[in-house]
Amino acid sequence: MNTEAIKPTETHAFYEQIDVPPGHSFLWRVDDYPWERNVWNYHPEVEIHLIRHSSGLAYVGDHIGQFHAGHLYMVGADLPHNWITPNISDQRLRARDVVLQFDAELFRCQTQSFPELGSLENLFDRAKRGLEFHGETRQQGRRILESMDGSGSLPDLAKVMELLGLLSRSDEVTVLSSQAFVAGDHIKGRKEHEQIERALDYLQRNFLSAPSLKDVAEVVNMSESAFSRFFKKKTGNTFTDHMASLRLWMAGKLLLETDQAITDICFEAGFGNIANFNRTFLRKTGMTPSAYRKASRQRNLSIAQGMKLSAV
Repeated sequence: MNTEAIKPTETHAFYEQIDVPPGHSFLWRVDDYPWERNVWNYHPEVEIHLIRHSSGLAYVGDHIGQFHAGHLYMVGADLPHNWITPNISDQRLRARDVVLQFDAELFRCQTQSFPELGSLENLFDRAKRGLEFHGETRQQGRRILESMDGSGSLPDLAKVMELLGLLSRSDEVTVLSSQAFVAGDHIKGRKEHEQIERALDYLQRNFLSAPSLKDVAEVVNMSESAFSRFFKKKTGNTFTDHMASLRLWMAGKLLLETDQAITDICFEAGFGNIANFNRTFLRKTGMTPSAYRKASRQRNLSIAQGMKLSAV
């Protein structure tokens, strides 16, 4: 692959050059985390992205949300995106992601010969705002992606078509980015890109120590008021909302992975009081912390039982 795959442009996020191998119509690969492509980036190709393991925050357009193992996304042409696992220093998460990238025009230009491909146009259009798939669609999509090998063979192409057909028919989907977000209007120039990357990196590494708006503004050499406007413009979220997302991610991780009391998790994740924690968690997830822990553990148990049955 091209070692200069990600290049700063005069507009927006970093432009990622997708190098599809000669004789192939798509690129399938498995990525470690972190690596050079883990930046706020965009590209004209459509991307289908599977998280194999770990958890973190998904940035898609102006959407910030939690991701966990098995989550499946589709990102349309030129929509900025990144999946970040916070608090990773010298560690490397091997094979965290499976990525499929292709030019949607390859399908559009064949609709006259193969009219069935016309059904994909609605999917590509919706993907301009970013999509997250759930339920059985997620499980089947994961199976298809994991069964590919990146050889560019005819069987792999058939699996790409199977996957696109599955996603185009699914109603188990959430649209992520807002209608108001316009890909390409959010980051202007390399300096601004570096500033927002530096701010986000600082927050991801230090959010448990509850950095203030002033602390982060100083990191990028801006006044508090200027940084507040800058952050909202570049991410689509206020500083306060972003901090809440980071704290909720940590709280969700602790709820799933530990038996700590919910009150202890509240303070460890950086929330000032239990009432605010419960209220924020319910508003963002639709569940109380205790209900979230119970539902997630029941889901993990059912998945494990299903895997055992499938192995019989």
